[in-house]
This record gives sequence, structure tokens and C-alpha cells, in this order.
Amino acid sequence: MRAVGSFFGGSRVGMGLLQILPQCIWTRTRSYMLRPPPFKPSTLVAFSEHLQKAALSVRRILTFTATMSTQKDSLSAHDGSSQKTPPPLQVAKRLEKFKTTIFTQMSMLAIKHGAINLGQGFPNFDGPDFVKEAAIQAIKDGKNQYARGHGIPQFDAAIAERFKKDTGLVVDPEKEVTVTSGCTEAIAATMLGLINPGDEVILFAPFYDSYEATLSMAGAEIKCITLRPPDFAVPIDELKSTISKNTRAILINTPHNPTGKMFTQEELNVIASLCIENDVLVFADEVYDKLAFEMDHISIASLPGMYDRTVTMNSLGKTFSLTGWKIGWAIAPPHLTWGLRQAHSFLTFSTSTPMQWAATTALRAPDSYYVELKRDYMEKKKILVEGLKDVGFKVFPSSGTYFVVVDHTPFGLDNDIAFCEYLIKEVGVVAIPTSVFYLNPEDGKNLVRFTFCKDEGTLRSAVERMEEKLKKK
Repeated sequence: MRAVGSFFGGSRVGMGLLQILPQCIWTRTRSYMLRPPPFKPSTLVAFSEHLQKAALSVRRILTFTATMSTQKDSLSAHDGSSQKTPPPLQVAKRLEKFKTTIFTQMSMLAIKHGAINLGQGFPNFDGPDFVKEAAIQAIKDGKNQYARGHGIPQFDAAIAERFKKDTGLVVDPEKEVTVTSGCTEAIAATMLGLINPGDEVILFAPFYDSYEATLSMAGAEIKCITLRPPDFAVPIDELKSTISKNTRAILINTPHNPTGKMFTQEELNVIASLCIENDVLVFADEVYDKLAFEMDHISIASLPGMYDRTVTMNSLGKTFSLTGWKIGWAIAPPHLTWGLRQAHSFLTFSTSTPMQWAATTALRAPDSYYVELKRDYMEKKKILVEGLKDVGFKVFPSSGTYFVVVDHTPFGLDNDIAFCEYLIKEVGVVAIPTSVFYLNPEDGKNLVRFTFCKDEGTLRSAVERMEEKLKKK
């Protein structure tokens, strides 16, 4: 009895059940003794079956009690009554340095303090109706099962058509276009599919945070070149001295997040010549290509000799204000597409089918859509930039994207994180500290990033709050 009692951890419920188990068996057996059936050969069989049922009841009680005991232990561990120390958080060494993304942190603070979020780069307005209606129709039409891995044929063809219109390059949609779950997955598939451990990859800082994380997953050695204000120009001599025989790729982002810089024709020509000379690949993130305000966007893949060594990555979200759909793609020659498709196959395999049908409609929008898009964003940019200057920020030029970088030091706080926390808690506006976009955070401690992908009323309200709390009287 004690041995069985220990099985229940000495619990009151367990010990109480142990006391009634013999009674359960006795009650069933006693019923036979008080009202015995007429004896016949089957009587012993029936009595045996009766005992088996009693034993089954006991087993059920034992199982129930053991389950209750396990649940009690689990609850104790979570309600604070247990003295056990929770195990440490576990993460692979290649990701140890990466914490919760700054976008998540700032968005949570925004909610807590009721701040206007000009930090994270998602619109607070919806995408165009004609694209949303195409998605609804695709769902109604039953286009809801897995798409083929590299994209439905119609969407692959639409991507190739758009690329030809933008760059003049003719690509094979079957062999050179891969649909991904957002550009972030295109980046990850490219890194994991084409970079080997120890390969050197050159980044331009500040950079979108997923670059460093996915390169770390791939085991790459990251070399970083810093773009500095006011114009964030590429330091050509530094780039030349950084490229080595171990350099596998250069990753460029134009228009550039977070600075709004656009790589010039001259800068792209130098990068192209260095890549050809040193047999280096280029990974080109061009998600803001339709948000180019002050100069024309140039795809580096369109430069002589560059298509065969370039992966061009893009997405639907920024251009059509549908960031939650996570529809992206990568365009590359077949020998590079093979590697990124291999990685893509084991990351997501395929991307949302009805959204690909809708995205096909989106990419075939008339040119007037893009003209109106640019005009609308120019108005939003004007509201924010003029407001920031009036408040007292030093505002750096932004030729593309929907971001503006400013120098916050006129307001006397030590660094960008301290300033952004003050801005949220005391002013009620969210910006993003840019130090998280550098290998060396000190390089970005004087800068913060605002976004103007918000409706005009929101932008004016944010400016008014900053004017009230920050503007020097």
C-alpha cells in the first residue's frame, strides 16, 4: 500500500482513492453474493468478466489520479508555488546576440504609452481595392491549396513582365523567378542557399536587421562598410580595400533602408566593376524600387556583365501597402536560382496561393497607379520633413523609401535609444533608434529614423506633439 501511495506523491486525492479501491471491488463482488445467478457452466465465466470490469474501473481511477498529479505538478511550476528555478532560455550560438527586434520593442512601447507610431514601416492605411478584390475572388474560386514551390505560373510571368519593363532584361519565369514569403524570406533563402560557412559578405551599414541574422545562420563572415551622413555616399576606396579573395558577395539595398539613400549610377558602376574583377556576387534588395522620389531607380542586374552574378529581391508589400500578405520574389540566373530554391524548399516550400493570384493582378496595374503612389508619398514626406525641421531636428536627405533619418543630438540626450524612449514616454511619438542597424552601435547613436507611410492626419498629429514638447520656445 505504501509503495502504491508513493506513486501518487502522497497526495490527499491519491491516498483517498487508495482507501476506496478495495471497496469498489468489494461492492461489485458483493452484488453477486447477495443475488447469485442460477448456477450453470457460464456462471464462472460471467463472474470472471465481472472481476475484469472491476479491474478496469481500478485502472481508470489510477490513470485519472496519475494525470491529476502530473497536472498539479505542472500548475505548481507555473503559479510560483514551486521552488524550482526555470531553465535558462536556449538558442543556437549563431543567434545568441540577437534579441527581440527593435520594431517589436518600440511597437509594444507605443501601445503602452498611447504613442503615434512613426517607427515601424507599415502603412496605417489599406491597399488598393482592386488587389484585395482579386484575393477574395481567388479564394472564392477555390485557389486555396499549395502552390507549386517557385510560384504559380501566372505570377511568375507577371514578375518577369514587370522586370522587363523596369530593367529591359528578359528573364525566364520558369527557371529564373522564385516566389517567396516576403522579401525577408527571399533574403534568407539567398543567404542560406548560396553562402557557405566562412564566406565573406560585405554589407553597407546601416542595414536592415535580417541581413546580419540570416548571414549568421549561414555561417558567413560579415565585413561592414559604413555609410555616413549627410549624403551616405559609398566610400569607394574603403570598398576596394575590403574586397578580398574570400569575398563571396556584396549585399546592397537601394533605395536604402533606413537612410532613404539611393545608390547613384557612378556608385553602382564601381560596385559592378569590382564584382566582375573579383568574381563576386551581388544580392540586391529592391523592395522600395517604386518609392524613388528624386532620381530614377537603377537595378544593378541591368548593368553590363552583372545579371549572371546578381540575385534581385523584391516584394509586393511596400508598393501596394499590403505588408501583411508577405509576398516576395527573387530573380536570378538559373545557376544561382538553383541554390536559393533549394533553401526556399525547406524554409516555406511555397507561398500563399490566393495572394499570388491577387499579386498577379497588382503587378499588372497601369502606370497611373505608380504615378499616384509617388505623388501621395511625396505629400506625406513633405508634411513630416518640414515638421521635423521646424521642431529642431537636423534632417538628412531621403531620395527614396518612406523613411527619413535625423540627428537627435540638438535635444541633449546621450544616445538614440535614450532619445527614442523619451520621445515615446514624454512626447507620445515613436521613432526607431538606428544604432541597431550597425555592427558597431556607436556609429548610429546620434541618428533616429521616422517613417511617413501613415495617413496625413496621423503625420500632422505627430508633428504637433513634437512641436508642443520638443520645440524650443
